Amino acid sequence: MKQLLLLFSTLSFLLSSCSFKKKADLFVTNARVYTADSSFSTADAFVVKDGKFLAVGSAQALDSEYEAASTADLAGAPVYPGFYDPHSHFLGLGQVLDQADLVGATSYDEVIERLKTFYHNHPNVLWLSGRGWDQNDWDDKVFPTKEKLDATFPNIPVVLMRVDGHALLVNSKALRLANVTAGSKLPGGEVVLQDGQPTGVLVDNAMLLIRRVIPQPDNNDKSRMLLNAQKACVAMGLTTVSDAGISPDEINLIDSLQRTGKLKIRDYAMISLGEPNLNYFLKRGPFQTDRLTVRSFKLYADGALGSRGACLRQPYSDRPETGGFLLLSPTELERVTKLLYNSSFQANTHCIGDSANHLMLDLYGKLLKGKNDRRWRIEHAQVISPDDVWEFGRYSIIPSVQPTHATSDMYWAEDRLGPIRVKGAYAFKDLMKQNNLIAFGSDFPVEAVNPLFGFHAAVARQDAKNYPAGGYQMENAIDRKSALLAMTRWAAYANFEDKLRGSIAPGKQADFVVLDRDIMTVPNEQLRATKVRQTWIGGERVY
Repeated sequence: MKQLLLLFSTLSFLLSSCSFKKKADLFVTNARVYTADSSFSTADAFVVKDGKFLAVGSAQALDSEYEAASTADLAGAPVYPGFYDPHSHFLGLGQVLDQADLVGATSYDEVIERLKTFYHNHPNVLWLSGRGWDQNDWDDKVFPTKEKLDATFPNIPVVLMRVDGHALLVNSKALRLANVTAGSKLPGGEVVLQDGQPTGVLVDNAMLLIRRVIPQPDNNDKSRMLLNAQKACVAMGLTTVSDAGISPDEINLIDSLQRTGKLKIRDYAMISLGEPNLNYFLKRGPFQTDRLTVRSFKLYADGALGSRGACLRQPYSDRPETGGFLLLSPTELERVTKLLYNSSFQANTHCIGDSANHLMLDLYGKLLKGKNDRRWRIEHAQVISPDDVWEFGRYSIIPSVQPTHATSDMYWAEDRLGPIRVKGAYAFKDLMKQNNLIAFGSDFPVEAVNPLFGFHAAVARQDAKNYPAGGYQMENAIDRKSALLAMTRWAAYANFEDKLRGSIAPGKQADFVVLDRDIMTVPNEQLRATKVRQTWIGGERVY
């Protein structure tokens, strides 16, 4: 009888223990979890329910408390919050995947050969398009001219975007269709001339002269492009991307694809500046869904350093007749920032040159006046005068930078800026100190999609060839903890999404990535070789 009572008690205890376990959808265990929370804690397990982290801690404790529908034993693999890219061009990536890839071409002749191959494989295109050429990678570092394009492609318009997105190279057919002549001018841009005639290169705002006649993709094409871009991004561990300057129609398209479940990735959309867009969104106000944030405008103060469109306080060292130019007048930039200050929107301004940064920091400061939570951003913050750096901290301005720009530009940046001024370029550590945070993006498709390339560039200050030995301007290298935060929690903060995601913490959306090695401990030389094993968005495995 006593044995029966003991057996009954044991069964009752086991049944009651099971019935008291909390239900969950996913139990991730046997992992090295970097939570990126406020204490930068680590764990070896977490539980997910309804797309959110439910609990984080030790595997033993969580296993005794929760009963999950599925379990993922990661065999000790490292796990991080889903990676962010707070400054990228998500739709632009999809568009580039439809064009000839010119990145890494080491000569103008190689550009021509790549175009021939692309045209052979895509004979029905109306315009032959490509992106990624960079004359700084060639033996002859002057801007190319249209003659080789004319000889090879006389009967189809050709339009080739420079790697930085701030200059076009086109052939004569494209110039004729756009009616571009030596007399064509547009403020904030340049139609480059030689012997009084267009060379085929158009810089910054002058690109609009060509763009206005290029056939634009419809929504079906854009939907396909966005889905192709998503495949590329989730394969690299990205769970939140950004669109640095898109139209209301494109924002609505992204929203509709997300609502139907086709587009899983999350997007921080910066609204392209323009009077119709200002009128529409300033009346409507910011809005946010689980996957889309629309609360910022993208402004352009100047162009790019590589095409000498960045606005400098003193002339270019390698072209003293110019100091670059502003894309909008100071009066217009001041008018727009006042409108945004009187709304709930962020101002996110593209600033490369020290003159553009100086101007926008002053304009921001006049409005913000001191510490605040507006989270206005300087995009790129590439060349900063030493006497301007402090303004980031005084006015709580977020530097939104791209570490791989430093390692791409380091081969020629000193030529543009000279040995003294270049020390104020790519000064990530100095910028981070101002607010004890910084946001890391890539600017893809200007740079590679892979966020780990940016991580490597930030901590090692080296490129894919691990050049230079010892790193480039290492006084501004970033420690690994800060680099991880800059592509997770700090980036989420820069997007006003830090209460939703950016760290592995109870209540936040269950976005996380599993890698094949631990980027917090492996040697610098191994960082770029790191592979993504799994990418999860909202508790759903998407890669």
